Amino acid sequence: MDCLVFRIGQKLCWTLAFMFLLSAAAFADDAATIYQAKCVACHAADGSGSDVGKKLGAHDFRSADVQKMNDADLAVVLTNGKNKMPAYGKSLKPEEIKDLVGYVRQLAKKG
Repeated sequence: MDCLVFRIGQKLCWTLAFMFLLSAAAFADDAATIYQAKCVACHAADGSGSDVGKKLGAHDFRSADVQKMNDADLAVVLTNGKNKMPAYGKSLKPEEIKDLVGYVRQLAKKG
C-alpha cells in the first residue's frame, strides 16, 4: 500500500512540474508577443534601439543604465510612459507588464 501511495505521489509531482514548465513557457511566449507588438518598433528585436527609436531617444534595454533599474521602476515606466514612450497601463494587465520587465531583463543576457 505504501508503495502505491509513493508511486501516485511521484506521478503527481512530475505532472505538476511539467505543468509549471508549460505555464512558464507560455508566459515567455506572451511577453515576446507583447514585445513584438508594442516595443520592437522603437527598441528593436534585440533591445538595442531601432533607427526610429534612437531618434526619439529610446534607451538600449541592454545598457547598464536600464539594467540597473529595479523591476518596480521599469514597471512604472511601462505603465505610465516616459518622455516620448507611451503608457501601457491601460492596454496591458499588471502581470503582462511584469512579464515584459522579465523579457527586457533577458535581452541583456542575450546581447
